[in-house]
Amino acid sequence: MIILAVETSCDETSIAVLKIENRRLDILSNIVSSQVKLHAKYGGVFPSLAKREHQKNLPIILKKTIKKADNPKIDIVAVINGPGLEICLWQGINFAKDLAKKLRRPLVPVNHIEAHIIANFISENSKFEIRNSNFFPAVCLVVSGGHTQLILMKDIGKYKLIGETRDDAAGECFDKAARILGLGYPGGPKVDAQAAKHQTQKPKYKINLPRPMIAAKNYDFSFSGLKTAVLYDFKNRPLKIKKSPLYVKEMCFEVQQAIIDVLLRKTIKAAKDFKVKSIILGGGVAACQKLKERFKEKIEKEMPHTKYFVPDVKYCTDNALMVALTAYFHRSRRTNWQKISADANLKIG
Repeated sequence: MIILAVETSCDETSIAVLKIENRRLDILSNIVSSQVKLHAKYGGVFPSLAKREHQKNLPIILKKTIKKADNPKIDIVAVINGPGLEICLWQGINFAKDLAKKLRRPLVPVNHIEAHIIANFISENSKFEIRNSNFFPAVCLVVSGGHTQLILMKDIGKYKLIGETRDDAAGECFDKAARILGLGYPGGPKVDAQAAKHQTQKPKYKINLPRPMIAAKNYDFSFSGLKTAVLYDFKNRPLKIKKSPLYVKEMCFEVQQAIIDVLLRKTIKAAKDFKVKSIILGGGVAACQKLKERFKEKIEKEMPHTKYFVPDVKYCTDNALMVALTAYFHRSRRTNWQKISADANLKIG
């Protein structure tokens, strides 16, 4: 089976072709065009600009993808239909609809959050065994610029949302902290880089940020208060300190630790409460090296028999390959392409 997938949920335009035969994955093509540089001056994604870039890039990327995949015979077309930026989602959906119609192939809609979970099982030229009962139930933490969710996964396609952010997502908090400190966009990688430089240094400015909702008995998150605390600390510092590279590194380190502390505490609590067999990470923030290290250490110490999954770095951010693999598991969900629409707030489960 050969699946062509389209991803335009935010500011990455991506098309991939995946071949699956005897449970073996063969990645024929996976092209991702990032718009980061275009949106940097806005300090975040500017929706109308993202829409225009998707519209311009999709035909170009399709041509490159098909050429790289050596003109494959497509069996299924797949596309993200939510959650995401609605005007961006529609660009991918309409493009995929036209393609499915021209090829006379079924079109499979894919949930963006589920695709980030399934990204954990992308491994080129190897067999995948993720329907094994030894993996489930699992707790999935999907964390990115737009989403911070805890999901109980009983099997592929069987999900229950057990916790989510009540305001800002973790990735959004990284972006806003970076903007306050003058580091630019995207914030996550920039904060990580500064935090890494501070790890071996002693704190000088005694920055102590809150860990919002860390002691709450539920599995929800809140990061708006953390963002505000960064802003107040920054405003109350003398200009000389604000411009100090040492202060910036120390603040980044504390921001990173605060976010990781909350994500880790909530996820481990859910994993213990639901007696899961696996803990799964997904989303752009899952690319953070310190986050992965802290999770690995905590799981080995407190839940040594629990499996731990995190995607390859290149599959943490939005890409069409994760869409293609997710569509494979839902290939029977062949929807009339005329009935597929964008849902910016599409839920999982």
